[in-house]
Amino acid sequence: MVKRVAVVLSGCGVYDGTEIHEASAVLVHLSRAGAKVQMFAPDADQMHVVNHCEGKPTEEKRNVLQESARIARGDVTDLEQLDVSAFDAAIIPGGFGVAKNLSDWAVKNKDCTILPHLEKLIRDFHKAGKPLGMCCISPILAAKVLPGCELTVGQDKECEKWPYAQTAGVVKEMGCKHVNKDVQEAHVDIKNKLVTTCAFMCNAPVHKVFDGVGVMVKETLKLA
Repeated sequence: MVKRVAVVLSGCGVYDGTEIHEASAVLVHLSRAGAKVQMFAPDADQMHVVNHCEGKPTEEKRNVLQESARIARGDVTDLEQLDVSAFDAAIIPGGFGVAKNLSDWAVKNKDCTILPHLEKLIRDFHKAGKPLGMCCISPILAAKVLPGCELTVGQDKECEKWPYAQTAGVVKEMGCKHVNKDVQEAHVDIKNKLVTTCAFMCNAPVHKVFDGVGVMVKETLKLA
């Protein structure tokens, strides 16, 4: 039976939107598994636009849905139209867009709020017993919405390989269980049907990130 998966995007580009390699990996692995995919993004302004050559914000304004369409090859739907009953699972790739456009984590950290409609969707998927797959920074959405859940953002000790390890500590402060995993692994929280992998939270070669995302996708589909 074909699995129907909603993929939620947050723009286009690591510093102000969806991390493109992660989104591409998700789509390749879903395609290989024969899943039917529909992509969604909020029809809203980005928090800001970053010049990816310089890593600095510009004065430009861009729309999250329009930017996400670059990844979706134009085939993307307003997040407001996502009907949970039409899907077996949802997957959210990472990138700073998760922390800037889907939430205000980039500014408020553990005290962040999530886009209200997305928060409701996460709760609705969870209530319906439908799995959620998240990678990179997107597991913080689950940490905020599903108290006590288990997840991974990689490792909890900062070093050159793990430059964002402090996020694991914040997740623990939020009352969730953080499980240390390497980049090519995923953690499965059976109780909450939540599957997470660290992706580019690890300073790793892109093929290892691709493989880790593949494990996340495979385990998410298993639960669907």
